[in-house]
Amino acid sequence: MTSSDSLRDTPVEEWRDKKRYWWMLGMAVPSLFLIGMGFVALYNSLGWGVAASVSWWIGPILVYMIIPLIDVALGPDGANPPDDAMERLENDKYYRWILYAYTPIQYTAFVLACYFVTASNPSWIGYDGPLSFIDKVGVMATMAMIGGIGINTAHELGHKKVSLERWLSKITLAQTFYGHFYVEHNRGHHVRVATPEDPASSRLGESFWFFLPRTVIGSFKSAWHIEKQRFDRMGKSPWSIKNDVLNAWLMSVVLWSAMVAIFGWAVLPWIIFQAVWGFSLLEVVNYLEHYGLLRQKTASGRYERCAPSHSWNSDHICTNVFLYHLQRHSDHHAYPTRRYQILRSWDGAPSLPGGYASMIVLAYFPPIWYRVMDKRVLAHYDGDVTKANIYPPKREKILAKYGAKQEG
Repeated sequence: MTSSDSLRDTPVEEWRDKKRYWWMLGMAVPSLFLIGMGFVALYNSLGWGVAASVSWWIGPILVYMIIPLIDVALGPDGANPPDDAMERLENDKYYRWILYAYTPIQYTAFVLACYFVTASNPSWIGYDGPLSFIDKVGVMATMAMIGGIGINTAHELGHKKVSLERWLSKITLAQTFYGHFYVEHNRGHHVRVATPEDPASSRLGESFWFFLPRTVIGSFKSAWHIEKQRFDRMGKSPWSIKNDVLNAWLMSVVLWSAMVAIFGWAVLPWIIFQAVWGFSLLEVVNYLEHYGLLRQKTASGRYERCAPSHSWNSDHICTNVFLYHLQRHSDHHAYPTRRYQILRSWDGAPSLPGGYASMIVLAYFPPIWYRVMDKRVLAHYDGDVTKANIYPPKREKILAKYGAKQEG
């Protein structure tokens, strides 16, 4: 039962997507670097050096500060398209072109960023000599935000059946050298979600900083194992260009090598820096999406089917627009190929107290995160903490603290 039921009486010809043009803000993300450049040139021309330096940090400022504040101001959305409008929305290519536009803007910004961190005298933008170290960090921090949110764009594209979209997904992932996500997310995470076997599902009592290396290493191993099994079934070696892990990584090798060839070896540490921060942004979102949630085992010993109760959701409108409804995560797991514009908000799904953008900030500070989220996990299971996905090193401590069942 979803809130879409309340819209069924609305004639389909009268219904309009109120967010239709707001979705174009998704293209503002890869444009952040270009926008920041404009501010830098303006402030340098006015002699406002400090303001120019701050402008290079436009990406983190938007992700960690502006979007969370707008989420608080605007609050949740909750509006779903009526059932009769779903097919029309699904086939409206306007929404696809918004996604397609991300990648060329992303790579325009990436090449410019590599130029700025290696340029000896970018005088055309108001500098007399190279950028300062802190300015270079800001340049690549903004690229990390673009690359990290680009992984979410790749996520949306990678779930589709259209060949162009699948290839665009891999190309978008090349900046952060995270092409194996294309395999692991679709054929690993969606199968094992909310189980101890899933490297992308965080556990009750597990901090983000312990989750991060576990999920990065586990996702890489899982992706390779999945592709190796596929080639084993065909009786072929996995060391093939048709291996979706290898061909995705090859795109990163080609891209990074091209940047080194053009801008010199000095650019390589900066590319690595933005890649690590970029895929860490993805993984902190993974961390909060299934924290502590566990699919129970049936009498046969198999896990129950994935249900809305196995994903944390949020319907704060600002983050939803920037992340293509990623926060409507239960519907995404129920219908992985469903396009973002028709993902629905589920009334009965567990909800986060804020939008993803604000929750990732909390995740960076484990004591605050535990204080906010552990009680919600416990409440979700009616006080029975044994039903949660518990971090093994803390299992005894958590059971001692909460017991098998909290009465009253």
